Amino acid sequence: MNGEELISIKALVISASWDSTLHVHHPTDTSISPLEISLPGKPHAMAASPSKLIVAMTSRLVHIYDLSALASGLASQTPPSPWQERESSLKFLTRAVAAMPSDAGYATSSIEGRVAVEFFDASSESQARKYAFKCHRQNQPPPDGNGGAPTDVVYPVNALAFHPAYGTFASGGGDATVALWDADAKRRMKVYQKFPDSVAALAFSADGRYLAVAVCPGFETGMEDYSGEGRTKILVRELGENEALPKGKAK
Repeated sequence: MNGEELISIKALVISASWDSTLHVHHPTDTSISPLEISLPGKPHAMAASPSKLIVAMTSRLVHIYDLSALASGLASQTPPSPWQERESSLKFLTRAVAAMPSDAGYATSSIEGRVAVEFFDASSESQARKYAFKCHRQNQPPPDGNGGAPTDVVYPVNALAFHPAYGTFASGGGDATVALWDADAKRRMKVYQKFPDSVAALAFSADGRYLAVAVCPGFETGMEDYSGEGRTKILVRELGENEALPKGKAK
């Protein structure tokens, strides 16, 4: 067997850095040198579906790689070209990416309180299904208390995670809240109680029974003298039987 046949797409470790490179590693065979791929911008988020890798970068750039091509490139030490090159549907910096377990597409979020749902299929019919929406925003009354229009406070959407079975996804933001969304019906299903600090990361367990929520003080007020000591936590919620199941959908 040659080296290419020995590398499975399930046995890749992929890292990205602000030096504008993507590295593909074999997790166990140190004799195989990592494959380095140059990127056109600094990567800010990435996620893998069953067959694709999505890399979101500065300047609203999104590159999508075929995982089998990355495995072959690692074996031959030949960097593959992106399967697709796209421009983000969101106008501001991408904060998070999550891939659909169905391998149909992905969701991205931005620092400006928005989420976009997109699909891999490049046909016009499929691309007509993509959409974006506002979320993780709060209306606050005017500070003087003497009337006037409320202020729309916009928070970054720091985290996204798809449920492994139901096609729904969770979003977490700088407003310290987590929401569940029905991606097909384009509606919000649930908002959980407010957490003590900004939501930094989310992850469903492999069976979809648990949702892990990482919280810490946000960076919205700047980095000077930042400390999350004593406030950085990972909280785990056990989901009800149909909690993440879209309304009217059978299990």
